[in-house]
Amino acid sequence: MKDYINVIGGGLAGTEAAYQIANHNIKVKLYEMKPKKFSPAHSNENLAEIVCSNSFKSNLLTNACGLLKEELRKLDSLLIKIADETQVPAGQALAVDRENFSKKVTEEIKKQPLIEIIECEVGKDISIKKLAEEAITIICTGPLTSEPLAEEIKELTGQNKLYFYDAAAPIITKESINFDIAFFGDRYVQEKQKNETLEQWKERISIHNNEKNVENSYINLPFTQEEYEKFYNELIKAEIVTLHEFEKREIFEGCMPIEIMAQRGIDTLRFGPLKPVGFDDPRTGKRPYALVQLRQDDKQASLYNLVGFQTNLKFGEQKRVFSMIPGLENAEFIKYGVMHRNTYLNSPNLLNETYQLKSNANIYFAGQITGVEGYVESISSGMVAALNAINQFKNNQEKVIFSENTIIGALAKYISTENTKFQPMNANFGILPELGGKKITDKKQRYLEFSRRSLKEF
Repeated sequence: MKDYINVIGGGLAGTEAAYQIANHNIKVKLYEMKPKKFSPAHSNENLAEIVCSNSFKSNLLTNACGLLKEELRKLDSLLIKIADETQVPAGQALAVDRENFSKKVTEEIKKQPLIEIIECEVGKDISIKKLAEEAITIICTGPLTSEPLAEEIKELTGQNKLYFYDAAAPIITKESINFDIAFFGDRYVQEKQKNETLEQWKERISIHNNEKNVENSYINLPFTQEEYEKFYNELIKAEIVTLHEFEKREIFEGCMPIEIMAQRGIDTLRFGPLKPVGFDDPRTGKRPYALVQLRQDDKQASLYNLVGFQTNLKFGEQKRVFSMIPGLENAEFIKYGVMHRNTYLNSPNLLNETYQLKSNANIYFAGQITGVEGYVESISSGMVAALNAINQFKNNQEKVIFSENTIIGALAKYISTENTKFQPMNANFGILPELGGKKITDKKQRYLEFSRRSLKEF
């Protein structure tokens, strides 16, 4: 065997894996097809490019993804460290300046003397089989695996189906938002209290905004019933992108296109991403009929994305329909939403808890191709695969298997446990074993206990 480990793919899982391996004084050959070839959703030459939301989700320990990030911090995750360094205001969430994030990851990887970046398309320029015959190999090609490599993976695993679909939300400029209608604020803080006069409520909100710098929070766009119904009717009849014959729609519920969700009923959006609960319209002091939220997308707070508006509408239709949202009548769209193919394995049949291929001990998989859904989840899988590849490289027979009481361990167990209806999974407390002892009825307290148990085991 060669004196290095191969990592295929320079996304979130691949760069984390490469860094961890090099940090253990082992050479890495990191294969990345950019900039020679870009996927339909990528446009940046840097590694670890983020193509969907810029949010790494909540930082709170009462949130499973918040716990997962804390677990990764304890393992000295490079990408979580850089995410912390490049964060932009987003309330309790960890959102990043996407350009700065990928730039810093690239700089860190390139300055590692043990990491060699090889720009070529694996599956076309060189085969996985050849790479795995020569060295331990981690495949981290993610949800946008190129066709030649996807075909080779299908042959390698004997799996015929390797894909599902999700979508990315549009991004608009802050200066194009109409703030005669839009307002800054967090849920429930903006809600008028019982017996509070309109004047008292406005004064309290004004004080809160000054004290808490709410302009670094979400931007909220309130609907009246008439405005919402007009928007809804145009949304459900808007033109979508025509997919190729081979592109069957297998939409992951956690990232459903807004137009597909709307087709489930006129009130579906009002109980989902457009729920108005916790807000009152500053113009009236009353709860809106529906409400759209915009989240900061860059460090300068000049760009905002439409929360929950992943879409497959044609670009012209996005401009037309989304400009009907109150406050966005003159919106400048910097980036339109796109539908793209995601690739994942039937991992329960193919991988073990270390993300190692059962049929070939020299091959590991990591990232969303394994069925972990989300940025932080992908980083987690890259970490676990790397730590086990390191042990294997050093002829250490001990496998690095995290407790199922941790989110890292629970995700690894989920993707490797028999499941006839396997679908991608986000970090969530539902995949953890129940707490022992007396049942805790308060949800936040129960989640906090899950986190305490995990971090204690760490």
